[in-house]
Amino acid sequence: MFPLDLPRVFPRVHCDADETASATSTTAKAVTISALNSVKNVMSVPETELKRWRRVFDSHATAVADGQKYLTKDQFVNAIAPAGDLSKIRRAQFAILFRVADTSKRGVVSWEDFVVFETLLKRSDADYWIAFQYFDVDDSGTITYDEFKNVFKENVGPDAIPFDFECDWVKLYLGTKNGQHVLGYNEFTQLMKGLQGERLRQAFKYIDKDQDGFIRPDEFKRIILEIAGHKLSEAVAERLPSLTTVNHPSGRISYSEVVAFHNIVRDSDILERVIREAIAKSKDGRIDQSDFLNYCETSTRYSLFTPMEASIIFHFAGRGNSSQRLSLYDFGQLLDPRWRAPLDVSENPATTTKSVLHQIAHSAYNFVLGGIAGALGATIVYPIDLVKTRMQNQRSTVVGQLLYKNSFDCVKKVLRNEGFVGFYRGLGPQLIGVAPEKAIKLTVNDFVRSRAMDPETGRIKLMWELIAGGTAGGCQVIFTNPLEIVKIRLQMQGEAAKLEGAAPKGAVHIIRQLGLVGLYKGASACLLRDIPFSSIYFPAYAHLKKDVFQEGYNGKQLSFLETLASAAIAGMPAAYFTTPADVVKTRLQVETRTGQTHYKGMGDAFAKIYQEEGFKAFFKGGPARVIRSSPQFGFTLVAYEYLHKFFPYPYNGNGDAKDVETALTTSSPEDLSKIRARNALKILLDVHGEFGRRTA
Repeated sequence: MFPLDLPRVFPRVHCDADETASATSTTAKAVTISALNSVKNVMSVPETELKRWRRVFDSHATAVADGQKYLTKDQFVNAIAPAGDLSKIRRAQFAILFRVADTSKRGVVSWEDFVVFETLLKRSDADYWIAFQYFDVDDSGTITYDEFKNVFKENVGPDAIPFDFECDWVKLYLGTKNGQHVLGYNEFTQLMKGLQGERLRQAFKYIDKDQDGFIRPDEFKRIILEIAGHKLSEAVAERLPSLTTVNHPSGRISYSEVVAFHNIVRDSDILERVIREAIAKSKDGRIDQSDFLNYCETSTRYSLFTPMEASIIFHFAGRGNSSQRLSLYDFGQLLDPRWRAPLDVSENPATTTKSVLHQIAHSAYNFVLGGIAGALGATIVYPIDLVKTRMQNQRSTVVGQLLYKNSFDCVKKVLRNEGFVGFYRGLGPQLIGVAPEKAIKLTVNDFVRSRAMDPETGRIKLMWELIAGGTAGGCQVIFTNPLEIVKIRLQMQGEAAKLEGAAPKGAVHIIRQLGLVGLYKGASACLLRDIPFSSIYFPAYAHLKKDVFQEGYNGKQLSFLETLASAAIAGMPAAYFTTPADVVKTRLQVETRTGQTHYKGMGDAFAKIYQEEGFKAFFKGGPARVIRSSPQFGFTLVAYEYLHKFFPYPYNGNGDAKDVETALTTSSPEDLSKIRARNALKILLDVHGEFGRRTA
């Protein structure tokens, strides 16, 4: 196998004693130290990471020589280019990095070369270091004036706006080594950071022939596309000439406007953070120009954007109307280079039919996942539900009926008298019914919310949140009432067997006994419980996620525990405040035994319970209900959301998603090396948008 060719990847630096006093020599020493540190990194790569690199290398390398595998240029690009990259960098341009990785200039990359290159990407300054190596043609550890000039020219092409290499700006960055102008690594990084600004100044001066400080819209577009075209979406690029309408109806664009637009593009990451935070704090999910500037003033030490820059931002985001309130989706075309306008499908009958079928299919998908999630949540908390039911049915006015002192006493006696299986008495019908019950509740809530939600901001008014939850709660009663009356009678049979020696009856016997009408006994109380419960629960859940745990804030996704906490906490007030209706429902649905009060209906039940047992009776089993409902809905909602993540709906629609995904919201730590490789290309593309295409 070939030895590690470290001298090429980490440039040779010659430091003569006579040069130790010069700034360039100091830089060279720093580069040498940095190179030595990188060599250490090669030796300290974790075994797991080395194995991962080996898998990547072996899966792409096919060229064989001397019994060893090698990566060709195309294979190297496939191995290191990020999948689904959010920039407008073409995959072919990643071949620029091949020149850095191909240490021996053989036209292929060996396993040893690949290890050193991947180790190089682990450096915190890998992006600038790779760019430095690309310009350091002779591997000297410094970049001469001629090297910088020649690499620049061979990549930008003859049709590019010319750049004056003899300008004072370039000379300010160049030191002297052996009488030759050179750039050390640190000086090079600063030069590259400021190069776009100097190119912008020179390009404007070159095009502004009469030196009056104005250029035509088409000339402005040419400058921006050459310098920052890879950072713009096609929608913004096409409308670049419209900048003339912001401040100069005469049809010309000033140097100040050109600089302002360039500043916006250069600081797009900062701009995105400000916009996301300002929108997150707004009431309607939209901001106007005043909101934007006010937030800049209050959230930063210094004003980040000038009024001219704010006007330009809102001009392009608002498609020419800078006075309107804009959502994050509107700003997406300015923040995301790969932004595409949604297709207009309103006039296509075939597409409309397809959209209706998609909505039906999507509701069915939610229904199935809701049923699975509901069954899981019900199973976990079913023993608590059994205790809650028995406590609610306990009548203090009947002698000998006080079987349980409290919920804990009930648990002990059920375990002693009926065994562990007793805690799951009636679970079968519960699982059969809970699937459609929870599925209806979750599906209807999602459906109503989606129709009432602003498609661009993702916001929904509180009134519609309450309506969505209440509608969901009302619709589920068609399954809830028969399910619960059977479940309650099954749960009470263990108690009846203890008191009266009665033989337990199965669910089928209870259904036959009740009949179709009897299965809906207590339905009014069930509605009185479920509609307020869902009206409280779903809005509380949504606002806990958004306002307390900051879901979506700067792209944040909630953890498992945060989601569970949101769902569980939301269930507490919803469960407790609807306990009176649940008590009445239980009394109406349970089979009345000898000596117990008989209730004619919901109103009669409320009156008699109050007269015989007092106001406190309406909250019997309240704590048990909270203990049961809170974790049940917690696990149900967590399961529902995670099922959506693990089994995503396969159809993405017709571009109607309003999420704005950028590098700020999609980058992950495990992709850091590929992010740095992409950023290295961005630094080079700042020289010219065509960089690398002529030499790749």
